[in-house]
Formats: sequence, structure tokens, C-alpha cells
Amino acid sequence: MKIGRIFLLFVVLTLNSLLLLGQNSRNDVSVQANKLGQTLFYINRLYLDTANIENITDQALVAIMKELDPHSSYISKKDIQAMNEPLQGNFDGIGVEFALINDTLTINSTIPGGPSEKVGIKAGDKIVAVDGEVISGTGLTIERVHKYLRGPKGTKVTVSIVRRGMPEQMEFVITRDKIPLNSIDSYYVAEDDIVYLRLTRFSATSYREMLEALSELGIVPKGIVLDFRGNPGGYLLAAIQIANEFLDKGQLIVYTEGRSVKRMDEFATGSGVLKNIPVAILIDENSASASEIVSGAIQDWDRGVIIGRRSFGKGLVQQQIPLQDGSALRLTVARYHTPSGRVIQSPYEEGKKDEYYMNLVERYNRGENFSRDSIHFADSLMFKTLKEGRTVYGGGGIMPDIFIAQDTSHYTPFYGEILRKGLLTDYMNEYSDKHRSEILKKYPSFRSFERGFAVSDKDIADFLAYCASKGVEPKEGDMEISGAEIRRNFKGLIIRSIYSFNNFIEFLNREDREVLKAVEVLKGKQ
Repeated sequence: MKIGRIFLLFVVLTLNSLLLLGQNSRNDVSVQANKLGQTLFYINRLYLDTANIENITDQALVAIMKELDPHSSYISKKDIQAMNEPLQGNFDGIGVEFALINDTLTINSTIPGGPSEKVGIKAGDKIVAVDGEVISGTGLTIERVHKYLRGPKGTKVTVSIVRRGMPEQMEFVITRDKIPLNSIDSYYVAEDDIVYLRLTRFSATSYREMLEALSELGIVPKGIVLDFRGNPGGYLLAAIQIANEFLDKGQLIVYTEGRSVKRMDEFATGSGVLKNIPVAILIDENSASASEIVSGAIQDWDRGVIIGRRSFGKGLVQQQIPLQDGSALRLTVARYHTPSGRVIQSPYEEGKKDEYYMNLVERYNRGENFSRDSIHFADSLMFKTLKEGRTVYGGGGIMPDIFIAQDTSHYTPFYGEILRKGLLTDYMNEYSDKHRSEILKKYPSFRSFERGFAVSDKDIADFLAYCASKGVEPKEGDMEISGAEIRRNFKGLIIRSIYSFNNFIEFLNREDREVLKAVEVLKGKQ
């Protein structure tokens, strides 16, 4: 029966080919699709060895999409869930933040209200076995940890815990649940009631997270700093919702259009509660897509100030098209335009994705990250803002109103190597784990730690000895250049491990030039 079906398919494909070959249409989609179908059929039917048709098809589709723009792609069915999780805003798991210390899964913190906190797991606990399988000392990887701890909501997992001060292992049965994956990972009140919000992506929950963060802080802000640095974008709807909060009714936020997609305009509704609050947006060379949509709208309407460095320039709209086997195409169908008509997308050549992404390196080499004067725009790319008539430019990315050069004054080859090899992070994870109890006893709060703790010369000497044991040592003069930054990160990483990531960002922002400039500008508008 199977051979009969295959033969029938062969006959149908052959007849289709003969009919279609009579059509003088080199680009006829059905002709080309038939060619691919025939190729797979012959491989499956006649090839010498057994071939993995699914894998061959996946590779063929990857190659096809590479011939298009840099952002069109094929997503295999196994990658669909992993790619969607950050945008959907949650995943199923046990609700912990962890680090791998000496090949052991160590809990840095539990997510408040999450499954692990509910059963009594604490920061500093070490998970040494999962469902009876010993995992400590087995060459753990992040991917393996996710495999052990993530799973469908409602399923149970038994973990064996070693806790400092307890003589025996402890077992906990955890019921997995939905774990929020927040896109706003830091928010706090800076000086003069100016609120800082850091968005790492634009997810389905970003707008709600922003409103909840502002509500939790419990003040009417006198200014808002939106930190989009390193934000690669995400959902268009989230960008529209956030921009809407700051704009007046009827003001255009963004419009899109493409060859087969008619122009679509998105206007502010006038319902935003932040319309009269001064705003500053921080961007850099890694801010893209939705980050640029919000920044472009705020800039074009002269609504706020954009601070930092020129953004990436990702202004193409992708539509995710599901395929029958659970895989998908992420296909570019339109371009974004800011309210003034600027094209956000940087120039590219189809089929040359590698060269496109190398543009960031070329921009760095040209000095764009260090001097505004190194950035040149053609007169044809000049636009005017819609209220004050200020000059802005299209042709790729958003150029900030206030340029802040990248700070590399603390950089040395030694500093770069300890970061690339993760030596500082690994050492500080172990340091924080070892000293957690005594630090919390002496400094029960982030504020008291920030005021009272100082990195000692012995701390630095011990860290340098650790680096030497890994074959990395500073050359003469390296510590004079990088020492202060290493001390700052030493203290900051303790804060991240023992207090919270939010406190960690707040601490680093004390000396962040872009944040300081934003606060200065907003204070001047009060």
C-alpha cells in the first residue's frame, strides 16, 4: 500500500511538472515549489542511504530565507517555543534565579510568590539532585538546568537541597507553574521624584508592567527615564501602547507599508496618563525595532529628549506564518516609518546578512560610538520634527538629541579578558555564596550595604590570585586603569546576588553618564 501511494505521488508530481514546464514563467511559484517537492521525493525514494528528510527540508528553508532581507528567517518547530517565550512574557517552571558555582546549581533568589518560595527554598540553597538523579559535578550547563527545572504547569519535580548549616540533604516537591518573565527588570525613584524604568524587550506584558511599576512606586513622577539601551525590540503593540501614554490624541505614532501590505497608521488615543510628564529615553547601538518606534515618535513630536548613541536601525516588519508541522516562517512584509516619514531601517543587500550585521563593527571602527562628528547623513535623509521643526535624520536608526560617547576609559586587555572568560562573575558568585550570611547580618538592607561596604585591598588581591590560577594576570598599569571599575563591579555583583537585580542596576546607575544626564535634563524641566 505504501509503495502504491508513493508511485501515485510520483505520477502526480511528474504530470504537474510536464504541465507547468509548458508555461514560460521562470518565477512561477508553483513551478519552483514543484521542483522542491520532486527533489525531496527522489531523495526519499532513490537515494543510496536513508536520508533525514525533515532535517534536509529545515536546512533548505534556512538557506532560502537567507536570500531575503536580514530579518526574515525560518524557525524549526523545536525552536518555536524558545523564541516565543520572551515575547509572551512567561514560561512554566519552578521560579528561581540561579548560578552555576563549582559545577553545582546554586539558588541566587526565588521569585516572590513562585513555586519554590512557597515550599521554602531559599537563596544559597544548592540543588544537587533532581528526581533522584545526581546533577552536581556532572558538567552542568544552562540548557540542562532548564531541561530539569522547566516543564508544563501542574507537573511536579523533586529536588534534593544542600543548605548551609544543615547536616543532611533536604527534599522538596515543587509543583511547576507559570513564571513571569518580566520585560521591565529595574525601576526605582531617583532624585527629585524622577522615575527610572529599564525595558529589556517589548513583550505582551510590557505596557502592563510599566503601569504596575509606576503604581508600586506610589508617586506622581516629575519625570521618567525610559532605558532602552540594549533593547532589541519585540511586539509592535507594546511599542504603540507605551508611546500612546506620552502623546496627545490624534498624533501619529508609527506607520507601516509594504508591497502587499497597505499603509497602516497608528494614532495616539489621548488616553495616556503620562502626557504631561517630561520624559527622556536612553538608546544605544543595540536598541532596535520597537525601541526605535517609541524613540522616533517621542522625538518627531518634540515630546521628550533622546540620549545616548545612534540606534541599530531595524525597521522591517515581520509576520510569523505557521507551517503545517509546527514550524514557522518569520517573513518581512513591510517597513516602519516614524511620524515625520523617516525610514528606521539601515541599508542592506538581500542575501548578505553577515555584511549587514558587520555594520555595527564598521560603525565602531569609524568612531561612531565615540564622536558625533564621525556620523554623516546625506541631505536627502534630512527631516523636520513636527512641532519645533528641528532637524532629524532617517536612513537607519534614531540619532539621539544628546550624544553620549561610549566610555572605554577603564578598558584594558586584562579587564576585557576577565569579562570574556566570566572570571569576575564566577568568582563573585562563589564569594557571595560563601559570605551571604555574614553580609546580611551586618547589612540587612541594600541601602545599608551600599553605604557601609567597601571592597578591601585583600578582596582585590584574592580576586587577582584567582585570576592568576586561571592563567589571566594584569600587566603593569592595568590595575591603575581598570581597578576602580573592577571594584565597582565587585560590589555590584554582591548586590545582585544577595539583594536584588533591581538594586544592582540602581547601584551601577549612580555612575552611569547617560542616566545622570537624563536626570539632569528632567530636573531642568521641573
